[in-house]
Amino acid sequence: MSYPTELLYTKDHEWVRVEGEVGTVGITDYAQKELGDIVFVELPRPGDAVTAGESFGTLESVKAVSDVFAPVTGTVEAVNAKLQDQPEMVNADPHGQGWLMRVRLANRAETEKLMLADTYETYLQEAKAP
Repeated sequence: MSYPTELLYTKDHEWVRVEGEVGTVGITDYAQKELGDIVFVELPRPGDAVTAGESFGTLESVKAVSDVFAPVTGTVEAVNAKLQDQPEMVNADPHGQGWLMRVRLANRAETEKLMLADTYETYLQEAKAP
């Protein structure tokens, strides 16, 4: 898997696409494969505050329920309502139609702590190494 270069990544396998002062957040292809088939998505409500590094919701798969962590701090502007009826979109298109939420960034400088695609891919390789 080649990871989209326009996204920034966390060590917890979330991504953010920053456009102006808004970041679209989702989980990586690696994360969705590790979770397995996603059957339920719990997300915050528009207007809720999220904090970088803290849980903002859960993804329930056939294997387990897993927290998802905000890569940035801000206020939720929108959530992907399609996931309520089609949670499998996270598996089918994790870097596109399977996005989770959009956040108005409180501190854009936080994005400087996130990984570029090539750094994230190296991180994944190193994590797999014995």
